[in-house]
Amino acid sequence: MQEILYSNIQGNGGIPFIVMHGYLGMSDNWKGFARNLSEIGYEVHLLDLRNHGRSFHSSQWSYEYMVQDVVRYMDYHGICDAVVLGHSMGGKVAMNLATMFPSRVDKLIVADIAPKFYPAHHQEIFEALNKVDFSVKPSRSEVDEIISRYIKDVSTKMFLLKSLYWVEPEQLGFRFNLDVFNDNPDVVGVGLDKDSVYQGDSLFIRGGASDYIKEEDFEDIILHFPLAKVLTIQGAGHWLHAQEPEIFLDYVKDFIKN
Repeated sequence: MQEILYSNIQGNGGIPFIVMHGYLGMSDNWKGFARNLSEIGYEVHLLDLRNHGRSFHSSQWSYEYMVQDVVRYMDYHGICDAVVLGHSMGGKVAMNLATMFPSRVDKLIVADIAPKFYPAHHQEIFEALNKVDFSVKPSRSEVDEIISRYIKDVSTKMFLLKSLYWVEPEQLGFRFNLDVFNDNPDVVGVGLDKDSVYQGDSLFIRGGASDYIKEEDFEDIILHFPLAKVLTIQGAGHWLHAQEPEIFLDYVKDFIKN
């Protein structure tokens, strides 16, 4: 039997709303957002994508596999179609899901990622993560200290440390599959197939202080998503949903109500 993605579900019996986190993230990053949506009638499914969070690890690592996981999850939970939101890597999964299985996506929301190819650019983060030697059983504070040598931005460091957990007493580990990511550094940056198109309602939200979606990317977005609307949260970076949660939530609410 094929494995089903781990999820945190908030709300019961409402309109299905699927949320997919970014690279090295997990469902826990979206709990506050889900709680707000569940209060207005949505059943929010926060997914841990394969090789992340509490979901299964696999050497098979591509957007095609991740899309298959989501479709299998929807079938398992009896979800015919849903509003689908993805951030960063999760946004690429959402785009691929919408273009490959358009009948399963009622509305598409993409947070701070474009359909284009992105070259590998997380080298500093992976240098830090790979310096942690779990075989010597470091404490949380020792892992924090190691990562702090390489990652000076506190929010980035705290984001990474959220995936630190006790594998067993006195043995820490990362929830994400670092070995597979090390072996496949280019997978996360793969662009959407040039012929992929989704004709449904789509919203792209970008951070004004982020360079993930540039104005020159708008044409490519419309090429793949002809009904897309692009909104900007001024001053927000790549983690726009965490930096400006109220504005982000308002944009999402306005879009799904209309």
